[in-house]
Amino acid sequence: MKLRLPHLNPLTRKKFRRFRQIRRGYVAFLILSGLVVLSLVAELLVNNRALVVRYEGQWFFPTYGAIHTGRDFGLPYEYEVNYRDLKAAFAGTDHWVLLPPVPYNPIENCYRGETFRPRPPDWAKGHYLGTDQINRDILARLLYGFRNALIFSSCFIGLTYLIGITLGCLMGYFGGWFDLLVQRLIEIWSNIPFLFVVIIVASVIPTGIGMNLWILLGIVVLFSWTSMTYYMRSATYREKARDYVHAAQVLGASTPRIIFLHILPNTLSTLVTFIPFTVAGAISALTALDFLGFGLPPPTPSWGELLRQGTSNLSAPWIVASAFSALVIVLMLVTFIGEAIREAFDPKKFTTYQ
Repeated sequence: MKLRLPHLNPLTRKKFRRFRQIRRGYVAFLILSGLVVLSLVAELLVNNRALVVRYEGQWFFPTYGAIHTGRDFGLPYEYEVNYRDLKAAFAGTDHWVLLPPVPYNPIENCYRGETFRPRPPDWAKGHYLGTDQINRDILARLLYGFRNALIFSSCFIGLTYLIGITLGCLMGYFGGWFDLLVQRLIEIWSNIPFLFVVIIVASVIPTGIGMNLWILLGIVVLFSWTSMTYYMRSATYREKARDYVHAAQVLGASTPRIIFLHILPNTLSTLVTFIPFTVAGAISALTALDFLGFGLPPPTPSWGELLRQGTSNLSAPWIVASAFSALVIVLMLVTFIGEAIREAFDPKKFTTYQ
């Protein structure tokens, strides 16, 4: 099926056509897009709640619906029903249960009443990648950990680009004492040790709150926007000398209009090339912090936490192999996409000015 491009200017359409011609990057983009879609509907694939339950002529959809107790389906208890047990109880009756392909959630103990120990892959029970040290399904934790990494990286890109682009454009446009002052402040800020700040914040946060995703995101963003600022400063300084900027100033356009409606669009084509590499950096940073124990609090699904489990228990190689393979595959796909975008948007091949 041929991909139809939206109504874009001819130069941008030419760049996207060039991107499609770079097969490695384009195929990697399609694969990564598929993985993203799967993570967004993870509850339909990996979940301990049933997709559909048919009981006494009624239809139930527990995955995205209300919580049902055992008594709702004729079982003698008031807490949430175990749908795997319910499926076994309905065997041989007119009632039935449709479970996801992996009928476990990422934080549940899959072997209640048994000792905590990693178990190898068991296709008969639906543990396709085995379980970790506390009996949790590894595939479930990988998929939900990937979704957490996507949320983290998406918010990371939005916030770092918002701060870096805004401040960098102002520095390049106004120049003078404002530019020098902000540069000195950025140099001072860049010398603050990032890891020490994470350790200090993690130590002062109350145990009941924990280092959640948003606190961790805020800390990482605070120390990651400076590189984008330098780029936007130089790009804005260069664009400021163009004739169209002088024409806008003569016509009385306001400073925000000139910066964000005239200068910024002429730098976006190059900014796009940084996005895949920023995503890779965000995923790597989150994984590294989780591996060191300063990331997301347990039992939040995390690739770094799985890597830490695997390296501390090499007698269960399926743990570290699963987490490491997932990390390598995703970062490789993102890198292929970034290389293809960089080549397609190369200003030496597609220039804005003749």
